[in-house]
Amino acid sequence: MTNKVIMLGNEAIARGAYEAGVKVSAAYPGTPSTEISESIIKYKEVYAEWSPNEKVAAEVAIGASLAGVRSLASMKQVGLNVASDPLYTFSYMGVNAGMVFVVADDPGLYSSQNEQDTRAVARAAHVPVLEPSDSQEAKDFVKFAYELSEKYDTPVIVRTTTRLSHSQGIVELNDRAEIADKPYKKDIRKNVMIPGFAKFRHVAVEQRDIALTKDASELPINKVEMNDTKIGVITSGMSYQYVKEALPRASVLKLGIINPLPRKLIEDFAGKVEKLYIIEELDPVIEQQVTSWGIKAVGKEILTVQGEYSANMLRQAIGGEVLALEQPAEVPARPPVLCPGCPHRSVFSVLSKLKLHAAGDIGCYTLGALPPLGVIDEFVCMGASISTMHGIEKAKGKEFSKEWVAVIGDSTFLHTGINSLMNMVYNKATSTVIILDNSTTGMTGHQDHPATGKTLMGEVTYMMNLKALCVAMGINHVVEVNSFDLAAMESAVKEAINKDEISVIIAKSPCVLLDKQKRQGYRILADKCKKCGMCLKPGCPAMRKSADGTVQIDETMCNGCGLCKSLCKFGAIEQAGEK
Repeated sequence: MTNKVIMLGNEAIARGAYEAGVKVSAAYPGTPSTEISESIIKYKEVYAEWSPNEKVAAEVAIGASLAGVRSLASMKQVGLNVASDPLYTFSYMGVNAGMVFVVADDPGLYSSQNEQDTRAVARAAHVPVLEPSDSQEAKDFVKFAYELSEKYDTPVIVRTTTRLSHSQGIVELNDRAEIADKPYKKDIRKNVMIPGFAKFRHVAVEQRDIALTKDASELPINKVEMNDTKIGVITSGMSYQYVKEALPRASVLKLGIINPLPRKLIEDFAGKVEKLYIIEELDPVIEQQVTSWGIKAVGKEILTVQGEYSANMLRQAIGGEVLALEQPAEVPARPPVLCPGCPHRSVFSVLSKLKLHAAGDIGCYTLGALPPLGVIDEFVCMGASISTMHGIEKAKGKEFSKEWVAVIGDSTFLHTGINSLMNMVYNKATSTVIILDNSTTGMTGHQDHPATGKTLMGEVTYMMNLKALCVAMGINHVVEVNSFDLAAMESAVKEAINKDEISVIIAKSPCVLLDKQKRQGYRILADKCKKCGMCLKPGCPAMRKSADGTVQIDETMCNGCGLCKSLCKFGAIEQAGEK
């Protein structure tokens, strides 16, 4: 079978894994990598799962590789931090069957808390990195990565970016390769990384680096495009697309492998052009290595290390031909906001009323930091809310920390919050943790997790009981509260923060986008509205103040959660259809 279709970069990556004969795929959802796993489940030959976090996903894929089948672990750039522990050691061990990490970086911070560059991690871990520049290459490079993995006995990283992950391109499909399982062979000197064995494996890694560096210049995924030799550009990934648009007459060396760099190929190319530019998104990973070889090149002194590049940016920086562009239309700002009917808004309205601070975490609920709610004071990374809350208490004592709570989503709690809560129990904390249980991984598009009762492949499975889990840790005060029951929520929070022991409140209500109940919306009774503005305090986007000061509810946006009615003391809000 050979045909061409239009695919997202992430869909093409999944297709590449399928065509390469992959049998096991593991991931934790994280934009911009999520659609890889959501796409791979349509290939029934591949077992695919959502793992609780990226470390577990990496270890599942490593186990599959050691057992003798090709495997894939996919994640976003900050997820690689979580997976870096097994990555660094597996680099020493090497593979049995091929194993690939797909890591999606996020230049421009479209959905991340930092702009870290995966290439720096890969260099430190001595792991080769391939970087495709379009959907076709995304598929092809994944397939090629398995060949490299098995030839050089190494895991391989395929680095993508948000633009590639979510852009579409034409992809030529091929049949799945029938890759025979490799036999399992016990080899403790290779696979058991105690210090005595790891020392020898480190030597093997250095030898591998030398071989890869030597061979990198001959790999077919690098391309030289000689045009006008006045300007030469070394680039890779999506930056190549911007270079071709901004500098169509320049000579270009497009690198497919970016760790290790193909030194001979780069030196040969540099010798053929008058002025050399190195264009790469984020850190000067290529530039620093190339200039260290004595090659003169222009890079980050004229280009930023921040954000996503564009063709116009390159034209301006390099002084190429600037096209006459129309001024873009003024578009009203659209700051992110919790959805109408979101259960997090209800919880945050209670915390705001009580004037509490919240240690935050990663999820839709991080928007609780913004006005008008403004209850989240800090957040660092997945699962950190509980640990930072613990640190606040140990630094300042109970009287200070009783003005704080930690808030964490159900998926994030299962990702890395459990160990943090265990630490609070072990070290005799007394703070309050609120688990915002909306029964999904909301921010990345409603993926399942161990407490939803369904796997990535749609199979019914055991549903983790969050309350029982907390009780099993030794926490005596664990209560479940309906997120929209404001009185019960306020009472639970007041009781919890005044206890001299750890308290966990599980705020339960499904994400409004998943709630299939047909609920009537609400409307304002203008003759009863006192224009006090209490119903506006939570910042529901379905509500707005009219010219005369009364409140209006947009019935097309209202999801019928009833929060506004709960806040109105004058009976000025009723459910549509009420008499």
